[in-house]
Amino acid sequence: MWKHIADNLARIRARIEAATAAAGRPPGSVALVAVSKTHPAEAVQAALAAGQMVFGENRVQEAAAKFPALRAAHPGLRLHIIGGLQTNKAREAVRLADVIESLDRPKLAAALAEAMAKEGRRPDCLVQVNTGEEPQKSGVARAEARDFLRACREEWGLPVRGLMCIPPVDQDPRPHFAFLAGLAAREGLSVLSMGMSGDFEAAIAEGATHVRVGSAIFGARAQANWDQRR
Repeated sequence: MWKHIADNLARIRARIEAATAAAGRPPGSVALVAVSKTHPAEAVQAALAAGQMVFGENRVQEAAAKFPALRAAHPGLRLHIIGGLQTNKAREAVRLADVIESLDRPKLAAALAEAMAKEGRRPDCLVQVNTGEEPQKSGVARAEARDFLRACREEWGLPVRGLMCIPPVDQDPRPHFAFLAGLAAREGLSVLSMGMSGDFEAAIAEGATHVRVGSAIFGARAQANWDQRR
């Protein structure tokens, strides 16, 4: 019943390869993060069987229910937490994740630093930038991003590797992707998580190293209250 996942993955990978080549970038320079939120462990297993090893989840509780057993069976699996993260979930996120993509405020930075010290794990962190300055979205403001990045590194000693953004749905995403790429270059950051099901080719053209694709792989989500992190 999960054959469509393998077929969808093949199509998305082909599109990523084509966009990477069109941008003049080396083959394999863009990683696919398969966003599996609200989908059962069986769907993730089908993706694993098709060779997908990197997954994204929004909610720590859901990730905790699905991924420990999957990781035990697939040691190469990598899990990204891509949703807004509450400070009281910081320790569990550090315990579970390989990458935390939604670092966006000082209180969370402090909680993650404390959790990493306690857990003895240091998952990579990405700073989420609210490139559209949208009040309903998480993310540090453009004007505050550089100061926040420095504080994350110098004050809290976090392993910040890159940036993430979610452009406004009613705007051309390319200027947002270009802004994020420029900020990453100025700050010496190598990871850019940007681009979703509807715009990942544009993100690749602007330098994305990771694209987050969910419904185009797994199909319609099981819940109606999903956001735009796919």
